[in-house]
Formats: sequence, C-alpha cells, structure tokens
Amino acid sequence: MDSAAINSFIPTLDQVDSWYEVFTLLPILIALELLLSADNAVALASLTKSLNSSELRSRALNIGITISLIFRIILIILSNVLLKFIFIRVFAGLYLVYLFISNVFYNSEIENDNEGKDNSKNFRFFRVVALLSITDFAFSIDSITTAVAISDQYILIIFGAVIGVLALRFTSGIFLKLLYIFSRLETAGYIAILIIGIKLLLNTLIKESILPDYYFYILILFAFIWGFSKKDCET
Repeated sequence: MDSAAINSFIPTLDQVDSWYEVFTLLPILIALELLLSADNAVALASLTKSLNSSELRSRALNIGITISLIFRIILIILSNVLLKFIFIRVFAGLYLVYLFISNVFYNSEIENDNEGKDNSKNFRFFRVVALLSITDFAFSIDSITTAVAISDQYILIIFGAVIGVLALRFTSGIFLKLLYIFSRLETAGYIAILIIGIKLLLNTLIKESILPDYYFYILILFAFIWGFSKKDCET
C-alpha cells in the first residue's frame, strides 16, 4: 500500500496555492505513509534477513531503497510513455507472485553458503540489494499509476514518492527487528506480497475490477494480524 497516502491527498494538493500549504499537510502525510508502508516494509525486511550482520542489512536497505527511488522518479517522469506498456505492470505482478512462491514454498535462500568466502558474501549482498530494488519498484507501480491518473502535478507525486521512501526505510528497520520476535511475521510479509501481486495483475488484465481495492487491504490486514499472533519461543 506504499504511497497510498499521497494518492488520496493529491486532489487536495492540486488546489493549494503555495508550498506553505503543502508543508502544513506534511505531518499527516508522513504519519499515513508510516502506517501504510507496513506491508512493503515487512517484505523488504524479510529479504535482508539472510545477511549476516546488522550493518550489512542496514546498508543493503539504504542502497536498495535509494535505487528504487531513482526508478520511481524515472517512472513518474516518463509515465506517459512507460505506463502505456501493459507488460511492465504484468511483469511486476508476476514478479511479486514469484517472490511469494520461491520464498514460502521453495525457499532458495543462500544462508548456508561458506561464510569464509568473500565472493559468496559479496554475491549475497548484491543479490539482496537487487531484490530490494526490484521488489520495492514493483510495489510502487500500482500506486504511481493511480497517482498519475488523477493528477498532472508531477512534482507533488515525486514529493510523495520521497516521503514514501523515507517512511519505508524507517519502518523497514523496525520490522527487521520484529521478524526475530514474531515467527509468523516473515510469512505474513510474503503473503502481503502475493496479495499486492494478484491485485496488480487483476487491475491490469481485467478492465472491470472484480473486487474493490479495500478488499485486498483487508486481506493484508488479516495477514498481519496472523503474523503478529505468535512470538518466537527463543525471544
């Protein structure tokens, strides 16, 4: 649900007369983004869990999310051209579904690599950074498409994307710690990925939406309630 907050505020922001009025809404936007980026944050935190140290995990999040922000800005600026290609949205949806299947049913993590090999460490780090960048970008496509459709104020949309990324980096750090406390939370994060992927595919391939968007968000909420329902016995 990343950037959902700025999307809902765009009609209001389009009517403001000065940047001062935008900044008066800033605390509300930040608060909403912190709440609505939870699903994306858990997903990104889960992807960094395989790294061996908190320093590497933090660095991977910083680099991966920064690269994703660059991708978001490029997509926003070139949205009139890029978003006409349906395969971009289909690829993003299929990628999120694949991410769920590969991590929940066919866990292909490389945690058992020889930790003494520098090449193995470097490969794992860059692999995680690449996954973070692609996953966050795939998450953002649906919200960017919605934002562009209801407003031509690209500066405001980019402004919202930056707020969303900052909120996402903050919440990812929190959820990274929570993953070690709640044993089901990581799986709940991948379930959220699956739901967003299905939503993106349905909204792209079917002109008339089968279900309202809030149905998907309710499903994500239930997934997180389940994710927080069991603590790890070792904590």
